[in-house]
Amino acid sequence: MSQQRPPLPPFTAETAAQKARMAEDAWNSLDPQRVSLAYTQDSRWRNRAEFFSGREAIIAFLERKWAKEIEYRLIKEVWAFHNDRIAVRFAYEHHDDAGNWFRSHGNEQWEFDENGLMRRREASINDVPIQQGDRKFLWERRIRPTDHPGLTGLGL
Repeated sequence: MSQQRPPLPPFTAETAAQKARMAEDAWNSLDPQRVSLAYTQDSRWRNRAEFFSGREAIIAFLERKWAKEIEYRLIKEVWAFHNDRIAVRFAYEHHDDAGNWFRSHGNEQWEFDENGLMRRREASINDVPIQQGDRKFLWERRIRPTDHPGLTGLGL
């Protein structure tokens, strides 16, 4: 039997937003093991041009990602939801090992099983070079403070 990860489908506006914020907080932790526990054992992913499945592949992917994307800060926002699916838009900021800053904008489509675990994730992402002075995600701790604006509040 799978462990449940509430909120469970079918989603409401409130529970979809809660699920998105929980995902945002987990990703901002930069802990691949923690993030992987929100997905089914055989979860299928498309991230940009990479296709893979399973928690071990998710952990390996996130370890590679966060080794290159330094000072990663992410915000997710629900775009739409229906039954066991949620679509989010997101943006994150990071710099590379040469100190070049980027803001990455994207959309994800999520499909959940009956236990609230994500069984499918598809992400499309575009990277935009920015100057360090143009950063908007400036919180210090790993988790975005509750009083920090979301994407809409930042005009993104």
